[in-house]
Amino acid sequence: MKDNSQNTQLIDGKAISEQIKQEIAAEVAEITANGGKRPHLAAVLVGHDGGSETYVAAKVKACEVCGFNSSLIRYEDDVTEEELLAKVRELNADDDIDGFIVQLPLPKHISEQKVIETIDFRKDVDGFHPINVGRMSIGLPCYISATPNGIIELLRRYNIETTGKKCVVLGRSNIVGKPVAMLMMQKSYPGDATVTVCHSRSKDLVKECREADIIIAALGQPDFLKGDMVKKGAVVIDVGTTRVPSDKTKSGFKLTGDVRFNEVAPKCSFITPVPGGVGPMTIVSLMKNTLLAGKKAIYK
Repeated sequence: MKDNSQNTQLIDGKAISEQIKQEIAAEVAEITANGGKRPHLAAVLVGHDGGSETYVAAKVKACEVCGFNSSLIRYEDDVTEEELLAKVRELNADDDIDGFIVQLPLPKHISEQKVIETIDFRKDVDGFHPINVGRMSIGLPCYISATPNGIIELLRRYNIETTGKKCVVLGRSNIVGKPVAMLMMQKSYPGDATVTVCHSRSKDLVKECREADIIIAALGQPDFLKGDMVKKGAVVIDVGTTRVPSDKTKSGFKLTGDVRFNEVAPKCSFITPVPGGVGPMTIVSLMKNTLLAGKKAIYK
């Protein structure tokens, strides 16, 4: 039997993200050399969730590399909703801050939706505000949420053909599944795909996957997509990042994607690894939105 595994190309999100950070840094250097304002990103972190701490630390570090100013505002997890909303309004009004994020998830007593809707959509560099989501859905300039934007950028940088292709999105979350499905069907490149969104209630999920040219797995279920669910030559983008206990790592867990990599990879033309695929692109997409906010490129 002919082995096709050597034809699989690994999509290196880490390398692409480093490249984009350097591109952003060069542009910021040019802006400031011409007397322009250095972009400023603020992040609000509530409590001490391990994942959130890691993400925010990575975002602050990325700001340094890109030449941005950054502010980190911390609250304990007993902060009241009103106190947090007051801080959001304060950041909305602060002319020095170009964009800001409130790191999710938030404690149960705080309405995430209320917080998102209180953020000024012109500073909503996470792209979660209903105005940004609505503008994205009809193809108007906006801040696109970071993970979907990162996925689109990977497809673009690797020149992966999307026009007329059958794309299956696994998962229908507001943060990844829905927006990436909308982006994949838009009249642009990457886009122009025929998109099917599958989820926990889908009947012929395996059949849909087997017919797909591109699979974007964003379910948050470790090892969900197996080798027999993928056709030869498919492009697989793995968005999953679940911490699975492991006795082989110092931390006691390993980051696991939604794709059973060892089974699926040999069949693919392109595949993203976990970690090092979509993850680094998520942070760099936030940096790109912050640069746009600093330049007032989308909203004056």
